[in-house]
Amino acid sequence: MKLKKLAALIPLLYATSAAAIEPFVVKDIRVEGIQRTEAGTVFSYLPVKVGDTLDDEHAAAAIHTLFATGFFKDVRLEAAQGVLIVLLNERPSIASVEIDGVKEFPKDQLRDNLKFVGLAEGRIFDRSVMEKAEQELKRQYVARGKYGVAVTTTITPMERNRVAIVFNVVEGDASRIRQINIIGNRAYSEADLREMMKLDTPNWMSWFTKNDQYSKQKLSADLETLRSFYLDGGYLEFSIDSTQISITPDKKDIYITINLNEGAKYAVSNIKVAGPESILPHEKMLKLVTVKPGDTFSRKELTASTSKIGDRFADDGYAFANIDAVPELDKEKHQVAFTFMADPGKRVYVRHINIAGNTKTRDVVIRREFRQIEGAWFSASKVKKSKQRVDRLDFFSEVNMETPPVPGTNDQLDVNLAVKEKATGDFSIGAGISSGEGLILTASVTERNLFGTGNYLSTQINTSKVNKVYSVSYTNPYYTDDGMSRGFDIYQRDTNTASTAVSQYKSSTKGGGVRYGVPINDDETIHYGLAAEQTKLSLTPTSPSRFVDYVNTFGESTTNVLGTAGWSRDSRDSVIYVTEGVVQRAFSEVALPLSKQRYYKLTYQHQWFRPLGRDLTLMLNGEGGIANGYSGKPLPFFKNFYAGGPGSVRGFEPNSLGPRDTDNSALGGNKRLVGNAEVLFPMPGMAKEKSVRLSAFFDAGTVFGPDNKVKGADGLRYSTGLALTWISPVGPLKLSFGKPLKTQPEDKLQKFQFTLGSIF
Repeated sequence: MKLKKLAALIPLLYATSAAAIEPFVVKDIRVEGIQRTEAGTVFSYLPVKVGDTLDDEHAAAAIHTLFATGFFKDVRLEAAQGVLIVLLNERPSIASVEIDGVKEFPKDQLRDNLKFVGLAEGRIFDRSVMEKAEQELKRQYVARGKYGVAVTTTITPMERNRVAIVFNVVEGDASRIRQINIIGNRAYSEADLREMMKLDTPNWMSWFTKNDQYSKQKLSADLETLRSFYLDGGYLEFSIDSTQISITPDKKDIYITINLNEGAKYAVSNIKVAGPESILPHEKMLKLVTVKPGDTFSRKELTASTSKIGDRFADDGYAFANIDAVPELDKEKHQVAFTFMADPGKRVYVRHINIAGNTKTRDVVIRREFRQIEGAWFSASKVKKSKQRVDRLDFFSEVNMETPPVPGTNDQLDVNLAVKEKATGDFSIGAGISSGEGLILTASVTERNLFGTGNYLSTQINTSKVNKVYSVSYTNPYYTDDGMSRGFDIYQRDTNTASTAVSQYKSSTKGGGVRYGVPINDDETIHYGLAAEQTKLSLTPTSPSRFVDYVNTFGESTTNVLGTAGWSRDSRDSVIYVTEGVVQRAFSEVALPLSKQRYYKLTYQHQWFRPLGRDLTLMLNGEGGIANGYSGKPLPFFKNFYAGGPGSVRGFEPNSLGPRDTDNSALGGNKRLVGNAEVLFPMPGMAKEKSVRLSAFFDAGTVFGPDNKVKGADGLRYSTGLALTWISPVGPLKLSFGKPLKTQPEDKLQKFQFTLGSIF
């Protein structure tokens, strides 16, 4: 059989005369040399079919097409008596990809990055792709400042035309920033600008913060911080002209130079608005603009004003309103005027509210938290509030909301809520220690979403050397369809003051009750309830005479029917890491005439949070309480108020303030006054860590007895100091160091105080 080689790859691609053949009609096609690739796959790519006439041009096109698939490293065409023979040499496949020597990154993350450049198990091996993968690994390290990284690759052939690839990584040390230069600044010193940046030269905290390690992402964030600072300070034409990154030959030290152009400082000369007054009158639109003529230009305020106007339109159903602040610059006077152009677009309403992902929680439990309803005009604030309320249920690990337009319409959209269920029942046992309570043991069984209904059931045991509490609680948050809640409590509370600053006595209280909550709005609720409890008292030889007189008069055992009423308002932006908002609580407890005793207790608390800057938050807290007997009966001594220690006036021993008996033990009182001022800020080097927070505080407060009069601050105690709150892996830790500022000789001081809870 006479075979005639039609062409090799290069001659055919360039159709040289040396490879020229006489055209022939293809009677049959045979594929040889394939192992993994199916013949049908080859035929699907081959542009030559039986019956076609094959010449130089078609042969070159066939070879080019087969090479382009990336499956083969050699392609040849031969002919024998009208049969086209396709001779193929397959590229090997990748059997495995290993990455050795990696500590900086999770290996799975690096493998995912290599997939993006085309290198993964099961794919065809291509040396050019492997080189790209090496560069990708190096890029990942360079982005974290490790310029000395070295990557070598080992390729091991395996049976069945496969290869194993191993990347050997020598990470090296991170390059350190030796110098940061800022050029072009006139209004602010380089030291002030450097203070805003996260990147820094080595200092005593660098081992922890690692801010002396260069990374492109950190530098980009710092540049944006500088840009925002200048634009918010009036420098409308501010720009960063260039940044130069220089590295020493040994790749250990980095020098950063930032060239900026401040430009002139601009003031706002005039504000105008434009848009359809039938939807939002210009007068009302102007009230939403926080930027005023005469103010220094601020991009932050401009953006806030634009957002407020957009939100106002969105609340009226104009979900896709476009608000644009058009500037008019006067470069000679360094002034700028803005016209807020409002294009509301089409008013839209909500077609459907779709909920997905709730495998346990019933739909009704989620839907009753929605403030946006189907068939109504879209409201951005109601949709946002709906998401917040579903999130606050604490039944889901993820809550995502989307508002896609309905296809084929221009006035409808859907609200799609996707949730991911999480465990809502738990059994826990724990231990903790407190400078005031001593060793605390806890155990509880809790289900926050009973059978998917949203109802709450909890049993709890809490013990310490001072207080022991055993309780069972059940709450239905939607006892009625309009959000009225109902709950039941059964409890036993034992108190032993023998090892505290309080005058000695023992009490054991058993009780139960029912309570209701009536929402006024999304942030306010009225509470009321009814309970019955029995208290048994036990005194010691060292108990004060007034305690003895009370027991002799009313007996060691008393039964009371208690009526409670209260009001609360909570508008905080977070429960754990608060930056703004207000908390108000008012509560009253009254022993009703059915009781053996007659007394009332009234308390009020007001907390106020406001941001002082990017990382600073001011907290002001005020608490007051008053209690007394009525119908000629005194206030039971075990219902007295106490103050001192964590939660009131730090630096003083817990519950030690106020009237005292003859052995200097605290008696408590019927009036309580506490005030706290606290500046909260993140731990240095941990600004993004929400679980750790420091604070500087000033506390004031005391307790007054029936014979004391509150005149000015005569009886108050003051303290100041530092505190730390850490939501640690072993439980919440609270530390404080308080220095009393005003004391009396009989005061009991305790400068260092802490509480630690541990779940195991």
